[in-house]
Amino acid sequence: MQGPIHKKGTPVVVGVDDDFRLRESLQRLLESAGYTAFLYSSAEELLESEEVAAAHCLITDVRMTGMDGLELQRRVNLLRPKLPIIFISAHYDEEIRQRALHGGARAFLYKPFDAVELLSLVKRALDEFTDT
Repeated sequence: MQGPIHKKGTPVVVGVDDDFRLRESLQRLLESAGYTAFLYSSAEELLESEEVAAAHCLITDVRMTGMDGLELQRRVNLLRPKLPIIFISAHYDEEIRQRALHGGARAFLYKPFDAVELLSLVKRALDEFTDT
């Protein structure tokens, strides 16, 4: 699912999750907070898009069909080492959580997550983001 065309000056938040309903909800949530949101069903789809270069924050699931979130994090860190990444997962796994955080993730939330908490984390990540 694609978001709207990016409006100049509006932060771009990209998300990856293989659950269609979650992508829809996440897109509505992000857009209601004033962000331009682009959501993808797979890590591969995101990496092939132009939004990787335009993104100000990435929200990704851990377990997905195809490339998982940790591998996506590794690849994005090579392309955009300062891009803030927030993980979401339906599966409690402390080892995976620690690997994501040690890889530079700003946060790791479990589904179902609190929308206010997620928006707070996105705002904090955007406030701290510098892509220099």
